[in-house]
Amino acid sequence: MYAMHYEITLPADYDMQIIRNRIADRGHMTDAYAGLGLKAYLLRERDKAGATLNQYSPFYLWNDTAGMNRFLWEGGGFQGIVESFGRPVVQTWSGLLCLRGPAAGASPRAATRERVLLPREADLAQAARDAIAEVERIAKHSSVFASASAIDPRSWERVIFTLWADTPEAVVPGERYEVQHLSRPGFDELARSAE
Repeated sequence: MYAMHYEITLPADYDMQIIRNRIADRGHMTDAYAGLGLKAYLLRERDKAGATLNQYSPFYLWNDTAGMNRFLWEGGGFQGIVESFGRPVVQTWSGLLCLRGPAAGASPRAATRERVLLPREADLAQAARDAIAEVERIAKHSSVFASASAIDPRSWERVIFTLWADTPEAVVPGERYEVQHLSRPGFDELARSAE
């Protein structure tokens, strides 16, 4: 599993309905995308749900690099982002675990992303075990659709990404997003059930 995320920050007075319309028009294009576990079409709107900026911020979990590569540089979808907004920095993480939560049958309405830099002296095996344990803990919440953890070995940053059927639990820190659409062609192969 590979996690991928990019953020497109928009002007403070940007009409976010433009992004909502874009997602409504184009979101279905990844509903059957080969190699994709899931794509959450996320946004943050200034002065709503604690957001301080306007941002379009898709998050992906890939089952394989072939699909990810096709998307990024073989005309498989990312070119539309580049043409509309310029080329954003694409963050990637090596995936550790994705768990299906009790609300996996619902449509997610919100998402959280927690990023933590691992200390230089951190035991990496323990850091991975801790990230897995955190996802196992979060995935038990009744309103969780799914939760995933991953680590970027370039920056040694850990990310935990969670999709929620309702408002995110206060016990989970990080940025909060609205989910406008969820494509999940390979989700069943990607995620296992939380025990």
